[in-house]
Amino acid sequence: MSILIAVPTRLDNTVDDHFGHCRQYSLFTVDDHNAVQEAGILPSLTGCGCKSDIAMILKSKGVSILLAGSMGAGAVNVLQRQGIEVHRGCSGDARKAVETFLTGEWKDSGLTCAAHHHEDGHQCPSQ
Repeated sequence: MSILIAVPTRLDNTVDDHFGHCRQYSLFTVDDHNAVQEAGILPSLTGCGCKSDIAMILKSKGVSILLAGSMGAGAVNVLQRQGIEVHRGCSGDARKAVETFLTGEWKDSGLTCAAHHHEDGHQCPSQ
């Protein structure tokens, strides 16, 4: 049985540090042998991640895990209510982040962005 992992990414397929403002989501299918296959790109919705329908859309596509740089607690809660596991603290190439996650070498950082917004976006902990 395969699983589908989503990663908020920039156009160069690197992990976007700000989940709610990413340009797209890179989707990866992982088979029973932990082989990673790119499953496609899902364009981001307009608006902040936690206030959009992205959690429901990701769930409807079959996503069960989301790997992210950082995100606010509201987004974490919305995704978890849809049954999507959230793991924060990843960076760099999206595919390599998925592969590292699958080896068990990387664990959720537990860090969330500040609860308030600033003119230039979320205030997030440095990675």
